[in-house]
Amino acid sequence: VQLQASGGGLVQAGGSLRLSCTASGSIFTINTMGWYRQAPGKERELVATLSGGDTMTYADSVKGRFTIPGDNPKNTLYLQMNSLKPEDTAVYYCTADITGWASKSKIYWGKGTQVTVSS
Repeated sequence: VQLQASGGGLVQAGGSLRLSCTASGSIFTINTMGWYRQAPGKERELVATLSGGDTMTYADSVKGRFTIPGDNPKNTLYLQMNSLKPEDTAVYYCTADITGWASKSKIYWGKGTQVTVSS
């Protein structure tokens, strides 16, 4: 199983970006998908998750600005980020709890995608 994240970039404060994460491989079911981020010198923190296909959770710092759209294609998770702030600058990581056809549930991480918000 692999997770491929994309969509990061450089944007001015107040701007928007849309991150995308696609899972591929021997996937029976995806239990949870989510996004974490890690800023320089800080610990990795939860940004948003989608569980059971319809339960979304968000970090307090992004509520009202970041959204997981309801129209995610199969095995794909989007993160719509609006009203971006310089403090949102970080490497964003996609993660997923996936049960394979021949394996138990396991947590996977994708390579990060850099988001830089200029003031």
